[in-house]
Amino acid sequence: MSLININALRAATLQTDPFDFLVVPGFIGPEALARINTDYPAIDSAANHVLENLQFGPAFSAMMDELEGSEFRSAIGEQFDMDLLSMPTTITVRKFCERTDGNIHTDHRSKVVTVLIYFNEEWTHEAGQLRMLRSATDIEDYAAEVPPLGGTLLAFRRTDHSWHGHTRFVGERRMLQINYLDQSPLAIAAQRISRFGTHFMKNVLGMR
Repeated sequence: MSLININALRAATLQTDPFDFLVVPGFIGPEALARINTDYPAIDSAANHVLENLQFGPAFSAMMDELEGSEFRSAIGEQFDMDLLSMPTTITVRKFCERTDGNIHTDHRSKVVTVLIYFNEEWTHEAGQLRMLRSATDIEDYAAEVPPLGGTLLAFRRTDHSWHGHTRFVGERRMLQINYLDQSPLAIAAQRISRFGTHFMKNVLGMR
């Protein structure tokens, strides 16, 4: 039995203000969410963790098999009128949020589509809700605000104005991120430069 609701994804309405995005509540149902959370990766730091470096149980693994499959890729691609089947991906998982998270940004230019899936059993906080913003300077000027409630999927097309961020929150905020990557020569070069810069800051300068 599938852990994800492809039909809900296909039925979701693509929003265009202030950029292309869609929200799918109930993409993962309550029963499946409970199973996935039982098998969620054991993470003890507030950072993005590459999937390959994590250990997790069978329900989380089964969900990942579906998310990495062609049916899910096709459904996301249909929503944004793009062919994502041959694009490489990066997948990261988080469990905790810290005060330095949530700054307004557009995502790196090598990313074509970003997909976020949330796993928090409840969300009663006003902070930590992702906002689709109209500018790079005002966190209060937003077109939509999405609570990171478990089972919700949020996807958007990356552009030079796909500004998003959230107000400061410290605590548990479970989330998985999938990025579909541009493979043009310029984008590949930009990815390498970005990775080198991150490595240099963390391992040479000791910055985190």
